[in-house]
Amino acid sequence: MKIEKLPQEFVQAQPILATLEQAGYEAYFVGGSVRDTLLGAPIHDVDIASSAFPEEVKALFNRTVDTGIQHGTVMVLDHGEGYEITTFRTESTYTDFRRPDSVTFVRSLSEDLKRRDFTINALAMRHDGEVVDLFDGLSDMTNGIIRAVGDAETRFTEDALRMMRALRFSAQLGFRIADDTRQALRDLAPNLTRIAVERIRVEFEKMLMGGNAAESLKLALDDGVINYLPGEPLKIWDNIIQHLATHQPADTFAVWSLVLAETDLTSSQINRFLRNWKLSRETITTVMTVVPLVRQIDKVSTFDLYQALPYQKTLFELLTLLDISNATIEQIRHIIDMLPITNSSELAIQGGDLIREGVMMPGPKLGQCLKKIEYAVVNGELENTRESLIQYAKEQVNDDN
Repeated sequence: MKIEKLPQEFVQAQPILATLEQAGYEAYFVGGSVRDTLLGAPIHDVDIASSAFPEEVKALFNRTVDTGIQHGTVMVLDHGEGYEITTFRTESTYTDFRRPDSVTFVRSLSEDLKRRDFTINALAMRHDGEVVDLFDGLSDMTNGIIRAVGDAETRFTEDALRMMRALRFSAQLGFRIADDTRQALRDLAPNLTRIAVERIRVEFEKMLMGGNAAESLKLALDDGVINYLPGEPLKIWDNIIQHLATHQPADTFAVWSLVLAETDLTSSQINRFLRNWKLSRETITTVMTVVPLVRQIDKVSTFDLYQALPYQKTLFELLTLLDISNATIEQIRHIIDMLPITNSSELAIQGGDLIREGVMMPGPKLGQCLKKIEYAVVNGELENTRESLIQYAKEQVNDDN
């Protein structure tokens, strides 16, 4: 098969392949960029595999960076772009279920491709667009199948994360997982506990954001994969699957908000769950702000919504994911739209104004007074004008005295 019209990203990289080929080496485009081109999807990084060994690559190009030379990868800098060229290689055993204990550079494309995870990712492409398919990846792509290259148990034993990648690709592409590959996934799922949480998290998040997320999550649940993921066991995966059937999260904030919104976990348990997944402080803060609001959305106050303004994108997305009625969502949106201020800096006075006016001295009571002013303005109890706020502050001082 030949791709007649190559995306511009490949065209720009063709001189790299030409240089390698003119020096007598083989060179191919490989990996996700080839797969995505065949699927009609946007491509990102253009990766190149070659029979040239790292030192041979470096001898051919003026500007190179040793990005992973121990694994055979050298980055070539050309016209403002960086292209990673990786030497054909074979790999030894994987003691840690993640990295090969050693790699051996080879001159054979087939030896290199047969170590890759799935047939749809084991495609190579020549500079002219001719696709090299040694493992029926094109057929699997046409039939919508995620299939391990060679023996699935071997591939998953080499790197247990490949099981999560199978689920993720299934969710993103809407492909089914081949029977033998799925059986290996069932059998070897316990090995996921040996994989770094951060690596699992990335694949899990991508899976839940995929268009076929409901089916992939159901498969993970049915096959027991879910039991070997980080965090406390949850009882509401079936609910999440139902929500994912109609809507998918647009970002990771929404992913984790959806996962936890309908659990019975307390605030401290939610915090621990998110920390076990090694999520960022920003994600934890977002989820722990939005989830309590949604749990009591019928009773939420104006000031609660005001405090949640920095997280309103996630709030509205979660309401949609949970199939909250449009009437309720519009009511929440109306309350937010009608807020007189969006943060305390928009108050007509600040602490310095009260000090200069001689109303209050610096100290804790000043901060407490400003909080009361902010609360009253947000709730529509106080007009946000300088005169009104100073008068209110004076009344607070008199009340305290």
